[in-house]
Amino acid sequence: MATVEESFPRGGTRKTHKSKKTFQQSVEQDNLFDISTEEDSTKRKKRQKEPSKTKKLKIEKKESSKSVREKFEILGIESLCEGMRLLGCVKEVNELELVISLPSGLQGFVQVTEICDAYTKKLNEQVAQEEPLKDLVLLPELFSPGMLVRCVVSNLGITASGKKSVKLSLNPKNVNKVLSAEALKPGMLLTGTVSSLEDHGYLVDIGVGGARAFLPVQKTQEYIRQKNKGAKLKVGQYLNCIIKEVKGNGGIVSLSIDHSEVSTAIATEEQNWTLNNLLPGLVVRAQVQKVTPLGLTLSFLSFFTGHVDFMHLDPKKAGTYFSNQAVKACILCVHPRARAVRLSLRPVFLQPGRPLTRLSCQRLRAVLDDIPVQGFFSKAGATFRLNDGSLAYARLSHLSDSKNTFNPEAFKPGNTHKCRIIDYSPMDELVLLSLRTSIIEAQYLSCHDIKPGALVKGTIMTIKPHGILVKVGEHIRGLVPTMHLADILMKNPEKKYHIGDEVMCRVLLCDPESKKLMMTLKKTLVESKLPAITCYADAKTGLQTHGFILRVKDYGCIVKFYNDVQGLVPKHELSAEYVPDPEKVFYTGQVVKVVVLNCEPSKERMLLSFKLLSDPEKERAGHSQKKRKSVRAGQLVDVKVLEKSKDGLEVAILPDNIPAFLPTSHLSDHVANGPLLYHWLQAGDTLHRVLCLSQSERHVLLCRKPALVSAVEGGQDPKGFSEIHPGMLLVGFVKSVKDYGVFIQFPSGLSGLAPKAIMSDKFVTSTSDHFVEGQTVVAKVTNVDEEKQRMLLSLRLSDCSVGELATTSLLLLSQCLEERQGVRSLMSNRDSVLIQTLAEMTPGMVLDLEVQEVLEDGSVVFSEGPVAGLVLRASKYHRAGQEVQSGQKKKVVILYVDMLKLEVHVSLYHALVTRKAKKLRKGSDYQAIVQHLEESFAVASLVETGHLAAFSLTSHLNDTFRFDSEKLQVGQGVSLTLRTTEPGVTGLLLAVEGPATKRTMRQTRKDSEMVDEDDEVDPAVVVGTVKKHTLSIGDMVTGTVKSIKPTHAVVTLEDGIIGCIHASHILDDVPEGTSPTAKLKVGRTVTARVIGGRDMKTFKFLPISHPRFIRTIPELSVRPSELEKDGHTALNTHSVSPMEKIKQYQTGQTVTCFFKKYNVVKKWLEVEIAPDIRGRIPMLLTSLSFKVLKHPDKKFRLGQALKATVVGRDFSKAFLCLSLIGPHKLEKGEVAMGRVVKVTPKKGLTVSFPLGKMGRVSIFHLSDSYSETPLEDFTPEKIVRCYVLSAAGPVLTLSLRSSRTNPETKSKIPDPEVNSIQDVEEGQLLRGYVKSVQPHGVLFGLGPSVVGLAQYPHVSQYSPSQKALYDKHLPEGKLLTAKVLSVNHQNNLVELSFLPGDTGRPDVLSASQGLPLLKAEGRQTEAEERDHKGEEKEQKKNQKRREKRNQKRREEPQLPSKEKSEPQKPQAKKQGKRPHLESGSEQERVNKKQKKAAPSEEDDSGVEVYYREGEEEIEEMCVLPKQRLTRPAEAPRLQLPSGFVWDVGLDSLTPALPPRGDSSDSEEDEKPQQATQKKSKKEREVEKQKVEKELSRIEEALMDPRRQPESADDFDRLVLSSPNSSILWLQYMAFHLQATEIEKARAVAERALKTISFREEQEKLNVWVALLNLENMYGSQESLTKVFERAVQYNEPLKVFLQLADIYTKSEKFQEAGELYNRMLKRFRQEKIVWIKYGAFLLRRGQAGASRRVMQRALECLPNKEHVDVIAKFAQLEFQLGDAERAKAMFENTLSTYPKRTDVWSVYIDMTIKHGSQKEVRDIFERVIHLSLAPKRMKFFFKRYLDYEKQHGTEKDVQAVKAKALEYVEAKSSVSED
Repeated sequence: MATVEESFPRGGTRKTHKSKKTFQQSVEQDNLFDISTEEDSTKRKKRQKEPSKTKKLKIEKKESSKSVREKFEILGIESLCEGMRLLGCVKEVNELELVISLPSGLQGFVQVTEICDAYTKKLNEQVAQEEPLKDLVLLPELFSPGMLVRCVVSNLGITASGKKSVKLSLNPKNVNKVLSAEALKPGMLLTGTVSSLEDHGYLVDIGVGGARAFLPVQKTQEYIRQKNKGAKLKVGQYLNCIIKEVKGNGGIVSLSIDHSEVSTAIATEEQNWTLNNLLPGLVVRAQVQKVTPLGLTLSFLSFFTGHVDFMHLDPKKAGTYFSNQAVKACILCVHPRARAVRLSLRPVFLQPGRPLTRLSCQRLRAVLDDIPVQGFFSKAGATFRLNDGSLAYARLSHLSDSKNTFNPEAFKPGNTHKCRIIDYSPMDELVLLSLRTSIIEAQYLSCHDIKPGALVKGTIMTIKPHGILVKVGEHIRGLVPTMHLADILMKNPEKKYHIGDEVMCRVLLCDPESKKLMMTLKKTLVESKLPAITCYADAKTGLQTHGFILRVKDYGCIVKFYNDVQGLVPKHELSAEYVPDPEKVFYTGQVVKVVVLNCEPSKERMLLSFKLLSDPEKERAGHSQKKRKSVRAGQLVDVKVLEKSKDGLEVAILPDNIPAFLPTSHLSDHVANGPLLYHWLQAGDTLHRVLCLSQSERHVLLCRKPALVSAVEGGQDPKGFSEIHPGMLLVGFVKSVKDYGVFIQFPSGLSGLAPKAIMSDKFVTSTSDHFVEGQTVVAKVTNVDEEKQRMLLSLRLSDCSVGELATTSLLLLSQCLEERQGVRSLMSNRDSVLIQTLAEMTPGMVLDLEVQEVLEDGSVVFSEGPVAGLVLRASKYHRAGQEVQSGQKKKVVILYVDMLKLEVHVSLYHALVTRKAKKLRKGSDYQAIVQHLEESFAVASLVETGHLAAFSLTSHLNDTFRFDSEKLQVGQGVSLTLRTTEPGVTGLLLAVEGPATKRTMRQTRKDSEMVDEDDEVDPAVVVGTVKKHTLSIGDMVTGTVKSIKPTHAVVTLEDGIIGCIHASHILDDVPEGTSPTAKLKVGRTVTARVIGGRDMKTFKFLPISHPRFIRTIPELSVRPSELEKDGHTALNTHSVSPMEKIKQYQTGQTVTCFFKKYNVVKKWLEVEIAPDIRGRIPMLLTSLSFKVLKHPDKKFRLGQALKATVVGRDFSKAFLCLSLIGPHKLEKGEVAMGRVVKVTPKKGLTVSFPLGKMGRVSIFHLSDSYSETPLEDFTPEKIVRCYVLSAAGPVLTLSLRSSRTNPETKSKIPDPEVNSIQDVEEGQLLRGYVKSVQPHGVLFGLGPSVVGLAQYPHVSQYSPSQKALYDKHLPEGKLLTAKVLSVNHQNNLVELSFLPGDTGRPDVLSASQGLPLLKAEGRQTEAEERDHKGEEKEQKKNQKRREKRNQKRREEPQLPSKEKSEPQKPQAKKQGKRPHLESGSEQERVNKKQKKAAPSEEDDSGVEVYYREGEEEIEEMCVLPKQRLTRPAEAPRLQLPSGFVWDVGLDSLTPALPPRGDSSDSEEDEKPQQATQKKSKKEREVEKQKVEKELSRIEEALMDPRRQPESADDFDRLVLSSPNSSILWLQYMAFHLQATEIEKARAVAERALKTISFREEQEKLNVWVALLNLENMYGSQESLTKVFERAVQYNEPLKVFLQLADIYTKSEKFQEAGELYNRMLKRFRQEKIVWIKYGAFLLRRGQAGASRRVMQRALECLPNKEHVDVIAKFAQLEFQLGDAERAKAMFENTLSTYPKRTDVWSVYIDMTIKHGSQKEVRDIFERVIHLSLAPKRMKFFFKRYLDYEKQHGTEKDVQAVKAKALEYVEAKSSVSED
């Protein structure tokens, strides 16, 4: 391309390449487009040699050369047309559009509505409901820059400025519309978008009409993990999918997005691509046809030709291409009309699904000089060679300033030009240039170049009402808002500014992402020489600058600077003079000069002042006189401490030294920190930012509470009652605490009352328990009375908390610790060495200390160390159970420094002293143990590392009260979320406590003490410990019973000594189940013998010789046997230690113990055998009943005597391990309770037992009946009943089969145990689980150690070409039925078959797969062989087999005989079959009929599939002696197993006997079978007649119309005869529900809805209601909602809503019912029935007030004509469910307004008759008969009155009514005569 001819052909011959060599040589210069001189000379020679060529030939050559250039012309915007399909790359993602980079530096736009239909639908929904949808994600979440997308040109438009714009669409319907469903083939690579999320995958929109594409969830796992950061796919997400499977002629398509499959996808000839449907982005194998300097011509997919321009050659291989070379290429674009295909050989495009990584270049916007032209393309642009050797491209429109000035001659190769890099094309990996002078000289190319605060020159484009649009650069427009047109607000800006004017602006805000540029024309700001503030970090204290007022508030002005930086000028900083109303002085938009007082960049807060510090002296002189002694409420001041008084600090307000008082309670928001600050502040200390609360002549009251200060600063402090409205949240403090509530005062001086009722969410017993005077609180205004100047407040957390409690909690903790840190700094300024040392000590410091002494309470005091007077103390808990003595050296860690008492709390715990150096994660949850408690916070140690963390005990300023049960204790476990990972100056990590449910109880101590620290000590006993006594063991004493506890009684002896009587020392013989302590009564006098003395410190029994014996609590006995004896000798054993004592108990020994408590955490019963001997009964050893184990606390009473067996001894804790279910021997054959610890998928369970034994349960031993998901019901911690199969080895082998654990039930075993190959017999049908698919067949587990093999011919009757289908349809763990074909005992081989002909089950491979059947001959001969072999066996060993089977049945009644088909639970989803017997009762009925008959096919026989109508009854009643019933020849699909005799007649049928008692004795069952062998011809004839009679009887019974349906088939017949009868369908559903077949009941309902005619609306509604009921009872909330939504679509919505409300009410789901009624009131507010129903619902719930409010709302919403009916209805409801008096009042009011409403009178009379007295009824009748109504109506009321009196009155009353009626008639007639 170095020559001019290359770029501008002038005719002559076409350039030909002599050889590959020549071409390659040219490439070696690393320039594809340079042509060697040798070639030139060759051309010239050729031209000279051939002078005889005609002119015509030259013209042809010229044209062909031209066509070559046209073919390889770079893609320009002119080449695009609508419908053109291109591959593009996402360059930029905005909220409403995508910017797409196209080949050859082109660019297009995709609007948000062109992604896919499902996404557009979601957008429309969002717009319609005017709030964001949860499941709608924005474009930036769906697309990322670099993604390759297939797009289609939807529109080529021209913008307002005359530029061409390309609009694209990604919608699969547009991109893939060239494909049809029939054209879809497996292996095709398509793009699609997710249209919806389903249960097992995603529906994908591939845009092909008539095709539904499904993406299974398992095919998305890798993509989700690697590409989607673990998140599920979203609607609208763009995917590259590969077609895995096509069904139904393209109707259903299965997809995969597996990266490995997508990236290697190649379009092949088999996929039948055509030029019409070829898609961009497809990778093809191609062959180079022709090599030209401008590119390559390729052939691909056998018939098609495409072109690769020089931009899209592989850079590494450029110049090495040759003819017929095989290459891989990617289709870039396809022209819809010209069918021209452009391809790319660049490696980045050859792996579909892989994004482009390089999206920009570093030298963007750089200006380059002398860049040489490489080549020129007349329709597209020119290429240039940059200095670094890389290629660059400039589009035609960028080669000159205008079309007129464009000169093609200037772009001959080699010419140099000045240009500027303006962009980068990711699709071509090329830099894009511009030669336009305007762009090269432009100050700014894009918004990225413009910085806030910069001065820019621009041209006015338009003047709009909202501002002026200014052009700053080529594509940059900025807005000057109306506020910023001048220093003052302009009314007519068009008078000053004109379109085209050049203006100088200053940039206010520039956001390149959203392309937002705001500028100002305010002269002061534009010309300002002061430094501009563009970020908070620029705002240094004292800096003066210009800004403008954004808002004026009553608390001050908000001033804004550049880049959205703003600050506050508080009211007192607005002017040297006091400004009462800032809004009158300042205005929005005003330019102001400010000084920065303070700035906190981290919080983005800035404090400013208008009082410039230019001349402070002058200012002070001017105002000192006025301000000398005036300070106003709400002002912030600095104060100096003068002296301390009793309740606070006397201070002076600076600078004028005005005296004031600062109370102790107002020093801090934290109640505990107030006294601390008061203690350490001293005269001369200065406090900043103190708030003036109130001012009087003599007294100024101050407050330093940060919450109040920030409330005043933020203007959240109303000055008068007129500003206060209910619902406002205000910060104040407790002024006084009364019994009836607390008074709260606010900074402005206003106050209100928080009554006791709304003071707390918790029950308030005493107000002083909740709040103290001076405490900071947040209050919510509930009521305001402006006249009386009163307001009511709520302090409830539920009302006052805003935002997350965790955030508030952390803020409070940070404040508290900051204040404490301030106290430390005050302490460090003191002279005392002790105080300075304390100030330096922080929690977490490790010290080496010497023990000084161990106090009586168990705590340890350490010597003062280097500083005199320093007190270091470790509590008994923090002694950590260590034996310590005086003088011992110990390492301790500081927990807390008490700065008031000057004490340091330390801990000896090893885990705290030696912390682990482990990296902590912020925001992670850690388990921790509480080590120290303060009033407002706690210190805990992380279990994992030992680090100390502080967490707040309060989550809000009002959160001050805790019930005892809620209070934390030292040693308790908590869950903490870390907020900091470094300790900081406080020495503590900051954390937030997790939910209280995660708290754990304090761990028991591993002390040398015999009693756990958490053992309860009777307070009555502790009181008496101070008394000395002179008693000795054996003394007789008298005392009074003081109190009775479950396991002991407390007795007061003479001289006030307290003694104890243990439950074991009350009776000699304790009956089991009784409570001995119940025999003693409080106040009763008892005589007892002293049998020991318990030391209160160690809880040990001391010998009488011990010096502390006189301080012990006497242990007494009132046993009659001990009172009789001389007790000095026998009972001295109590001085023996408990450890020695428990050695006397042997394993297996039975003891009587007394139940003390149930330990929920450890799951054991704590019992006492004797006063000093304790025991524990693990929960699993309490019972073999699940009911007891679920609620052990309900079974056992406190103090109850229990007989238990010793199963172990714990010497370290000195307790016995006991059992209530006998010795705990886990030997073979034992049944025991265990707890699941691990569930191993496809294998089984691991179970743990008390005392540490473990066992395993195989998947075959979980149940007597196998299921598809056997481990579904088992979770860790579940309790199971186990049978020990084997105790050999360390791990037990267990079974959970009920036939083993409950052998007495003797229920039928559907799946017998197969423990060895001996349990398997030939011909047997067995169920089991698939183990694996091997090359030679399928391995199938029949038992824990028995595996069989089904070779492929015996697996399926289909023959799939791919073995992978077996893996798909036979996954590991799949439940199947197999027939045993042969058993080889020598080699332990079992051969199996899964064929339908052998098992009677459907084929394991689905028929819908469209797979070929195995060859018929092969299968037939195989079956024949097997049949023949079976017949021989049948004839030879018939008798022997029967005897053997009978014997086997007698031995093992659970195992079915080998003739018997496998019984299976009915399964709704088995293909092609319906379970024949639907319920237990049904099965039993048939079993009874089949008594004395050979075993028949049961439930799921498989035969029933092929027969309908009358044949089923025969099958049910008549059974063959061998295997199955013969069937007519017209059932070709039925394949019968071996051994079947075709000529069996009726004579071989056994009679079906009438039902009789069921028996489990299998011997009886078998006797008739033996008998059949010996019957004579006559007997057989008789039997034949019996059978015929029985059959005719059955037929008659079936035809009887009164017969009740008893099976699914009966119901099927009935619903066929009456398809529109909802009652039949509902009975059918109920039938399934009785058998708990929920899915089947659902299926019946769905059938009913499809079957019932659309005209039968009520019948359909009945079924919908039944389905709603079913989902409510057995389904989830989600399934119920789905059914409800469907029901609303298909029925009258109101009816469905009302029905669901009734369903909720009946099932006591009152909350859901309430929510539904509220929905109905919004949707059907004009329907009175809804209001009435809701009112009735509320009344039934006892909410009379709410019901009355509903009536008021109903009257507001409903038209006037409905009011009377509504009131009458509500009055009726009041009569029935509410207040009868109110009901009467309602009727009376209504009737007084509408006296002639006879219907209301009638209802009123009815109600009064039911609920009122006779007098009231007569009164109403009297009033009615005196009304002036029509005679017909009067007759009606007289008749009712007469009937009432006849029923309830006397004859006299009846006559009186008649007389009144006569009187009325006479009166009427006289009127008519007149």
